[in-house]
Amino acid sequence: MNRSRRGLLVPLQADRYGENMNPVGVLFLLFLLVPLVEIYFLIKVGNLIGAISTIALVVFTALLGAMLLRFQGWVTLQRTRTTMARGELPALEMLEGVLLLFAGALLLTPGFVTDAIGFAFLVPPLRQAVIRWFIKRSDIRYQGFGDFSTPRRSHHHTIEGEYHRDDD
Repeated sequence: MNRSRRGLLVPLQADRYGENMNPVGVLFLLFLLVPLVEIYFLIKVGNLIGAISTIALVVFTALLGAMLLRFQGWVTLQRTRTTMARGELPALEMLEGVLLLFAGALLLTPGFVTDAIGFAFLVPPLRQAVIRWFIKRSDIRYQGFGDFSTPRRSHHHTIEGEYHRDDD
């Protein structure tokens, strides 16, 4: 069932929380809030263990994260090759690669909060759970070969038949 809004027909599901949010506004908030949170925690940790130790800890987490990211990337690449050798599409492995790229960006960002989130994405079961959650929440459907089930939100009805034109 559709509802008219400003002359357009939109599905009722478009009113779910977060679907009409402006991505530029969300990015602006993230670019504003993330550095403030990171600075707050850097100051708190610096007061506890000292400035030099805090800087060393931030550098250490970045180096450790880069090493772990490289290893996880290699493992994901090997699984991608294995999946392709079986003749299957490596869709889940590609999504894992995207999350690993995101984890790498977070790990290279100085700070403890971004490092914690980046390290969390390096844990394969957590990464796969995030991917499963994303697939369930979005309209993406994972179909293997020979699996031609209809998407759950499909409201289209196809009627097959034949026709012929009678010329007047």
